[in-house]
Amino acid sequence: MTMAKRHAVMDIETRISRLEDVERIRRLKAHYCDLCDEGYDADALIDLFTADAVWDGGDLGRFDGRDAIHRFFSNMPNVMSFAIHHITNAAIRIEEDGNTATGRWYLLQTATTRSDSQAVWLAGRYDDELVREQDRWLFRQVTLQPRFLTPFEKGWAEVPFADLSGRA
Repeated sequence: MTMAKRHAVMDIETRISRLEDVERIRRLKAHYCDLCDEGYDADALIDLFTADAVWDGGDLGRFDGRDAIHRFFSNMPNVMSFAIHHITNAAIRIEEDGNTATGRWYLLQTATTRSDSQAVWLAGRYDDELVREQDRWLFRQVTLQPRFLTPFEKGWAEVPFADLSGRA
C-alpha cells in the first residue's frame, strides 16, 4: 500500500472513530435523561460523571464533585414526582485530542412537583463537557441554562420562573 493510501485509510478510520464517539456521547446523554425520568437513580447517575465533575443549573443550583452531585440527584425525587426530559438539537464536537468533547442539547421538560402535584414546564439548554476515561465517555461538567420554569396552566409568558423553593 502506498503512503498516500495508508494516510487515506487512517483518515477514514479516524473519521469513523469520531462518528462512533459522537454516537456514544449521544447515547450517554439519552441514558442520563432516562435515569432522570425513571426516578433519578443517584447511584446510576453518578457513574456517568468524572470524579471532579460539576453539575451547574444556574438558579437551580451548582454541585461540585461526585458527592454533591449524588446528593442533588438523591433529593430530586423529593422535588419532582414525575419528569420527562425531551432533548433535541444535539451538537457534539470531538476535540482534536480525541479524548475531550463538548455537547449542546435543548431541553423541554414536563414535570410534576412532589409537594403539591403541580404540572410544570422547564426549558433550557444543556452545555456539557465530556472526557474519555478508560475508553468510556463521562460528563466532566453539565451546565443547564434554564430559559423558563413555569406552571403548566399559566405558561411561560405569564410566569417565566416559578418559585420551587420550599417544595423539597
